[in-house]
Amino acid sequence: MNIRPLVPAVAFVLMALSSAVPAQPARWATYAIPETGTSVDVPISIFTVEAGKPDGSGQRFRTPDGRADLTIQAVPNVAEDSPAAFLAKKQPPPRIQYKRVTSRFFAVSSYKGDKVWYDRCNFSATTVHCVLINYPASEEREWDEVVTRISLSLRGR
Repeated sequence: MNIRPLVPAVAFVLMALSSAVPAQPARWATYAIPETGTSVDVPISIFTVEAGKPDGSGQRFRTPDGRADLTIQAVPNVAEDSPAAFLAKKQPPPRIQYKRVTSRFFAVSSYKGDKVWYDRCNFSATTVHCVLINYPASEEREWDEVVTRISLSLRGR
């Protein structure tokens, strides 16, 4: 049997199965950190693996193949930093591609190697509520809707 004609088809099927962002609509659920009031929409059909705890309160998730990860985190704002001051203390890389800082939140994004990283932190009176997402740069367009929904759904009291 000559398998040469099957190679392109098999390669396509393997690529489709390993994709971090499914072609079908994602299933979403709200992840909450009750003690801080943090909540965010999470695509539970994409980030299916719990991957440990971050500093403060929250949870890390990743895709089954490890290509993308999501951290949901709430930390005390002991110094009562503004979003700009908090971001400056974190010493972000100098070549940020996207940066928006307001009096209530910041959002920053850039490239690190073959990944896109995106961080958004919302500020309440005593807590900083954050989502941090890393995903393949080669799939940036496919991730746009997912990252936007996660980012815009972030809440905290």
